Amino acid sequence: MTEQIATIFWKDFLVGLRRKATFAAMMMFALTTMAALSLSMRGAVVENNFLAALLWIVIFFATSAGISGTFDDEQAAGTLSTLKIYAAPQAILFGKMLFTLASLIALTIFLLPTFLILFDCSAGNIFLLITTVLAGVIGFSAAGTLTAALTTSASVKGGLFPILLFPVTLPIFLPTISLTESAFNSETFSAELLIILLSFDAILLVASSILFDYLD
Repeated sequence: MTEQIATIFWKDFLVGLRRKATFAAMMMFALTTMAALSLSMRGAVVENNFLAALLWIVIFFATSAGISGTFDDEQAAGTLSTLKIYAAPQAILFGKMLFTLASLIALTIFLLPTFLILFDCSAGNIFLLITTVLAGVIGFSAAGTLTAALTTSASVKGGLFPILLFPVTLPIFLPTISLTESAFNSETFSAELLIILLSFDAILLVASSILFDYLD
């Protein structure tokens, strides 16, 4: 199955290179949102807990803008059922999930330093910040890929996707915001929160794997 996962990932990667609109939508949404908020604050000092929440709100909506169409190519061509014949459902899910994760990692590589510069914020514990962001986007990738599969045939997918994604990812927001604040403040972080975050990532991965088998 590893070969099938790699093949599906590579297919989506090549399609993404040819059609850069999805990644461009995520980048432009994140940049426009951060620039507008930064300008509206006019250099005011902002508490780190607010900045941590703001960072994850931007990541969430940028994710929503970019990964809702994960299965659009197969839906448009009517080939999703055929694809399931030639590849295991788990291979399809994890191949697309890996591509989504790679896209979100690329997004955060651009977004994170830009956010720190625009909001004049420093990361006192850069290792904790990177770990938190990576754990958060893994959860978003798992939840987002499954939600995209659920909304593939929806006529109002653009509005439905974030509505379904938010309650699923809400348990990710709570620990990531607290851990990100600790990283900004150079505080001793709560190991329990990091364990909770990683545990919820694992739950999302397992739940996505189980539920995807029942999707047509």
